[in-house]
Parts: sequence; C-alpha cells; structure tokens
Amino acid sequence: MRISEDRYDRDRQRLELALRFLTHQARTQTIRHWTGLSDDRIRKLYRSYLGRAACYVPRHRGKSPHQAAYFTRSLRIQQEAAVLASFFALNGLVPAEPSPAAATALPDIPRGNSLCAAFESYAILVPTASISFEYAVFLAECLARGDQLRVGRCCECGGMIVVERFPIREKRCQHCTAARSESGR
Repeated sequence: MRISEDRYDRDRQRLELALRFLTHQARTQTIRHWTGLSDDRIRKLYRSYLGRAACYVPRHRGKSPHQAAYFTRSLRIQQEAAVLASFFALNGLVPAEPSPAAATALPDIPRGNSLCAAFESYAILVPTASISFEYAVFLAECLARGDQLRVGRCCECGGMIVVERFPIREKRCQHCTAARSESGR
C-alpha cells in the first residue's frame, strides 16, 4: 500500500486539517463538522500527536460560540472582526452574496485550510488577539449565512467593517469613531 495513492489522499487531508484545527484549540464538535471525522478518531489523533507534546495544547469543552453580539461588543473586537473578515475575503471564504446555502457549503477540506491560513495571518497581524479560533470559525459561518452579521462599509471612510444584519444606526470603523470623539471635544 502506498500512502500517496488517491484513495488515501482524502483521508490524509482530513487528518492533517483535524490536526491543524487541534493546534488552534478547536473543539471536537467543530473539527467533526469541518472534517467529517468521528469524535473517537479526533480524540485519538489528539492523544497521539498533541497529548504528550513538548508544548501543551489545551482542549476546550462545551458548546462552540453561537452569539453574534460578541463581535459588536467593543470597538477593539469590532476592529479585529473586520481584520479577520478581510482575511476571510482574501481567502475566498466570504461569498459575494451571503445565503444559508453558502454557509452549508463552507465546511470542507480546502476551505478549512483557507480558514486556518486566514486565522494564522490574523494572529500574526494582531498578536494580542481577542478572537479565538472558535470565534473565527463562527464569524466565517455567520458572514457566509448573512443572517446575523454581514460585511459592511464605514459610513465615513468606506473601510470594511462587520455589521449586524439590520444595524440601528450608521456604523463607523474604530479610526473614524476615535477621530469623531476627538473633534467633538
């Protein structure tokens, strides 16, 4: 048996993506959703490769994040969400027209690798990031669905921001909000 044969290639890709998700501290539920691996297979993968690693990678338990209000909670998180959304757009994860069908098609191996690449770029750009990998996955799914959050534009500078589906008032980026508050003094 050759490991390079096509019939083993998909399994190898799924395992590599699961391992990549594990290093980002993704929950089992998230890994299962994106790779199709069983819970038992994910736990064994963790024990085999990360359980006794020199650099301990913790495992989070419980439900994955599911409240979109997290991304509009503070100006800092709004700015980080915009940075992350721009990396998602560059990696082809944010569809031009959000829909439930786009969100259903999102979890697969190539998009999972794109998601990891976008998150890794974000983590390099924002070293003290507030948004964890689990929240990044949730943001990607929300932006693909478009039912709670969407990509929008700052009403003053036109910069990319993440906004609620039906915002109550015009949204501004962190830079324009700070400039407005300084000029108002």
